[in-house]
Amino acid sequence: MDIFGIPVQALMGQLLIGLINGSFYALLSLGLAVIFGLLNIINFAHGAFYMMGAFGAYLLLNKLGLNYWWALLLSPIIVGAVGVVLERTMLKRLYQLDHLYGLLLTFGLALIIQGLFRNEFGSSGLPYAIPAQLSGGQNLGFMFLPNYRAWVIVASLIVCLLTWYVIEHTRLGGYLRAATENPQLVQAFGINVPRMITLTFGFGVGLAALAGVMAAPIYQVGPLMGADLIIVVFAVVVIGGMGSIMGAIVTGFGLGLVEGLTKVFYPEASTTVIFVIMTIVLLLRPAGLFGAEK
Repeated sequence: MDIFGIPVQALMGQLLIGLINGSFYALLSLGLAVIFGLLNIINFAHGAFYMMGAFGAYLLLNKLGLNYWWALLLSPIIVGAVGVVLERTMLKRLYQLDHLYGLLLTFGLALIIQGLFRNEFGSSGLPYAIPAQLSGGQNLGFMFLPNYRAWVIVASLIVCLLTWYVIEHTRLGGYLRAATENPQLVQAFGINVPRMITLTFGFGVGLAALAGVMAAPIYQVGPLMGADLIIVVFAVVVIGGMGSIMGAIVTGFGLGLVEGLTKVFYPEASTTVIFVIMTIVLLLRPAGLFGAEK
């Protein structure tokens, strides 16, 4: 069976790849949106933290013998702790300055982190096996769906929606939003605002590391695996609206699908379609699709 002259298996295969990419776009842009929306920091080191999450899974397996499921729990915590240390020692000094200073600092941190890992592990990718429980796949008739890829899509969607719910519909989320608008008032209610900011940054970094762990069995683990991806993720955040949690989720998954469809109908444009969309959105709605107009 063909759709517009294209075999349905090829079309569905590219849509699956688009959903996989969209899952990582959504998780990474969600972390960026949390950090920018609540802390007003443009975290250019987000791709490096994504890479550290993948390397955390690789090292936990090869050095300590801890499998994928342990890595899924421990690697985001470890990398999130690294983010907490960086926030306390460096980023907290920049909160009252222009956004450009935070961007430059995190850009420098990204280069340092990538350089350290490249010096230690080289530039070539390192393999990470799919967990045995998620090996194989399901024959849907019109396509073969690998179990691990289905897991990545579902797990990413659940994490994204839970994060959105906590921030938008719980008391903790209300405190976080209020702390960005009026930290003195929130402090007067007995809330430790600096600690809340630190933990929020650590959580955003942990989301990037979680995406890295889930990406490790699909893509080879390498020092530069987040370098190119972060540019696309920034475009996703801009399209969705800087700081918009739901915008990051919807735009991440949506642009992954658009990218997948573009590979089917016009492969030459697949690497640029997201940036074309970003340009159009910025021209028509500078605040992004879900961003609040100032």
